[in-house]
Amino acid sequence: MSPYADVVALAQQLIRRPSRAGIDDYGPVLAVLEDWLAERELPHRRLYEEQGGVVGLLVEVPGGRPGPWWALDACVDTAPYGDEGAWSFPPDCGEVAGGWLRGRGAADSKLAAAMFCHLAAELHGRSDALRGGLAVLLDVDEHTGGFGGARAYLADPEAARPAGVMIGYPGLDEVVVGGRGLWRATVAVHADSGHSGSRRTTPGAVSRAAELVRLLDAAALPPAGPDFPLPPKLTVTSCHGGQGFSVVPGVCELGVDIRTTPGFDAHAAERLVREAVTELDTRLPAPRPTRITPVASWPPYRLEKDQQPAAALLDAAAAEGPTVRAKTAGPSNIGNLLAGEGIPATAGFGVRYEGLHGVDERACLADLPAVHAVYRRAVFTLLGL
Repeated sequence: MSPYADVVALAQQLIRRPSRAGIDDYGPVLAVLEDWLAERELPHRRLYEEQGGVVGLLVEVPGGRPGPWWALDACVDTAPYGDEGAWSFPPDCGEVAGGWLRGRGAADSKLAAAMFCHLAAELHGRSDALRGGLAVLLDVDEHTGGFGGARAYLADPEAARPAGVMIGYPGLDEVVVGGRGLWRATVAVHADSGHSGSRRTTPGAVSRAAELVRLLDAAALPPAGPDFPLPPKLTVTSCHGGQGFSVVPGVCELGVDIRTTPGFDAHAAERLVREAVTELDTRLPAPRPTRITPVASWPPYRLEKDQQPAAALLDAAAAEGPTVRAKTAGPSNIGNLLAGEGIPATAGFGVRYEGLHGVDERACLADLPAVHAVYRRAVFTLLGL
């Protein structure tokens, strides 16, 4: 039997407990993990948000020598299934076929969660020799975008604050050491409401919103700089206003997502949107000014190759064989949240995958030995083994 059969078996059990963010009850998938951890006498506990909902499971392996704590992080909630009729196998099958683990969450990130649990179990048996300690965060509030598990972990007064985090997102060729930040806002565009058949010719809220979209799309953004490889990006992601054909709505709301960089930060993003709004309200006056409501803001981040835990992971990959490169990612992730807290994080190195967040998600099990070996070596290095 493969030495990794136990990792795959645990991942299969997790996939067979649907845990779609905002849809499924997380109790069954957490119960699988809790039973597995309890059998191995691994210290663990649930994490809760302020409103009392469960948002994660925290495994803690304290060492016998003083030193910093490090954390491994993998989410066990998932994206929705989408069109289940388009799948060629049941999304919760958890089967292995042709060397691939199939099902929603196989790649993102139940296989990584199972691997990290096994690493924690191995270290638990050698805890006296560890310097500092290891935490494994199993987040069930990741795909909502709330990252409630990570927030609860950092806010927990009983948890040792980690010196760095390695997040088990998939992808074999890259160690993600940075990412663009974000600034998000809703923008409420107003106008006089009325009947679409009236003689009035002033633009309605939807028309004014369309003009604002045009202004935002035309806004000049700086290029990538020498110290950060990606440029900022602005996207209008939603537009809501009106109902039926005969009523001109009095308000139309836009969603604006701006991916930020060190050279174009959240303040610059907000200033750009406010300038566009000022131009709109000056050229096309309305009874109420356009209102901007910021929703979220995370900083961009980028670790140097010699900065931990990136250095340990990159050095481990070089020693174990996989050819990887350090990458700064376009999408934001938990690494941005951690960066805002002053905690360095890698946000991706794992097995190859297909169908991530889409149809027929699956993870390549041929990569598991190498990925496991890299994380094992990196963790051992950080913990002084």
